[in-house]
Formats: sequence, structure tokens, C-alpha cells
Amino acid sequence: MTTPVVDLRPPANLVSRKAVLFWATRAAIGWVVVLVGGGVWLALTGWFPLVVALIVAGVLAVAHLAVMPQWRFRVHRWETTPQVVYTQSGWIDQERRIAPVSRIQTVDTERGPLERLFGLANLTVTTASARGPVQIHGLDYEVAQRLTQELATLTQATPGDAT
Repeated sequence: MTTPVVDLRPPANLVSRKAVLFWATRAAIGWVVVLVGGGVWLALTGWFPLVVALIVAGVLAVAHLAVMPQWRFRVHRWETTPQVVYTQSGWIDQERRIAPVSRIQTVDTERGPLERLFGLANLTVTTASARGPVQIHGLDYEVAQRLTQELATLTQATPGDAT
């Protein structure tokens, strides 16, 4: 008798479309700091090779801002069922995680100032796993709130020791 092979499909739900602009904005802030810092350093020192470095950094910034948010949006997915929380994340190093509802210990939402500006939230599902919590970034705030409630209800109704 052979054991059937399970073909895992990607989780069904994409994160919020607003996450694309959020990720681009967050990355742009970092690039602005680098480029402005380099420009100030150039103005103070007049060190010519820094011009080349700033041009290269500018090209990398534009490429990063054009590719990364869209790529992450296509990869980041999530799904919940009465039995599991299933996530896929990453944009270079991609990871899929499946957490049984019976192992859930806590469900938390988090939103920083920039997430609040975009109406987004992050969901963290802590399980009895050495691998750490399962996280879903870039959810619409309302979806994160609903999902938190659903998972809390499912967890209470599911037998298991969550240890």
C-alpha cells in the first residue's frame, strides 16, 4: 500500500492591495535616508567617487521600489480553515507555514503608524511550535480584526492542549 502524495496549493487569499503602496513607501523612506545622507556627505567632503556610489544607489532604489512591492504582493498569501492557519510569505526567501488551530495559543494584531495610515494591520498567531509564530503582514484592518475574532472562536471550540 502506498501513501498518497499531498500536493499543497498556495493559500487562497492575497493580502490587501494597499500593502503594495505600504511596502513601497516604507522602502522609499529607507532609500531617501541613504541618498540624502550620501548627498550630505558628498557636499561636505566633495569626494568624487561618492557621486558614482550615489548614482548606483539611485538606480538600485528605483529598481527595488519598482519590483519588490509587486513581487511581495504576488507571493504573500494566507488562508484559514477550521483546522489550520496556512501562510506563504517572503519575496526572495519564500516560506509556507501551516499551524493547526488546536496548537494556537494567542492571536494578536499589530499596527504601527505607517500601517495605520494605510489602514493595514499585521496578524500574529502564536503556536506551541519551536519555529515561532505564524505571521500575516499587510491585511486590511477590518480583515485582521475579523480574522482575530474567528481564530479566537475556533481555538476555544477546538479540542487540544496547545502545548
